Amino acid sequence: MSRWAAVAVVYLLAGTPATQAAERDAQPAASNGAETKSPTSMEEPMPGDFWTYEVRDEIGGAIEVRKSVVTQVNAGEIRVDVAGGKSGDRLNVYDRSWNLKSTGPWKYQPIDGSGIRTPLKVGAAWSVTAYDVNSQNGDIFRRSVNAKVVGQETITTKAGRFETFKIETTVSRRSANDPSKKGEITAQTWYAPVIDHWVKRSFVARANNHLVNSSTSELVEYGRKN
Repeated sequence: MSRWAAVAVVYLLAGTPATQAAERDAQPAASNGAETKSPTSMEEPMPGDFWTYEVRDEIGGAIEVRKSVVTQVNAGEIRVDVAGGKSGDRLNVYDRSWNLKSTGPWKYQPIDGSGIRTPLKVGAAWSVTAYDVNSQNGDIFRRSVNAKVVGQETITTKAGRFETFKIETTVSRRSANDPSKKGEITAQTWYAPVIDHWVKRSFVARANNHLVNSSTSELVEYGRKN
């Protein structure tokens, strides 16, 4: 049985009391220490794979649902259709480590740095320097990203219970058109190797020291076409 087939069985049974009790007994405690547990082997992404998230606006309290569906996979890219939310439907193009290469009018040269870097282990850190280019209005921002795996945690959402790596990311952006325009982003990502995706992500963005966005996304459903 493939991982995703097994995942489907677990998802269907997850609501039964006996299964919930067994899962509680079987799951290890969360860890923020230096020891890193080996992640479960992953299958390659395929067209039809999907992840559905509830996204909570931490400023206004509104909740929206966004669904991401893989439409194409090749050696260097994963193309994903995203539906729902106030941003509307859009195409996201990722590299094979889930760094954004483009979304809507924004192109990231070479990547936005929001993905992962394998092998994941507690204490691993990496940096990315890039340019954010808006093809509609000509805006260009220089982006500096620093990310670090700060621990391993067991996360429970409506989609189930997952062993995750917690990644903290900070981003600074400064306009190449107008150096007085600058922004900062802080994010926390809980990435689950078993589904090759994040199950929870928090995001805070400031522009010239003013809060402009604060949101939390949690996985509510996932699966694959076949």
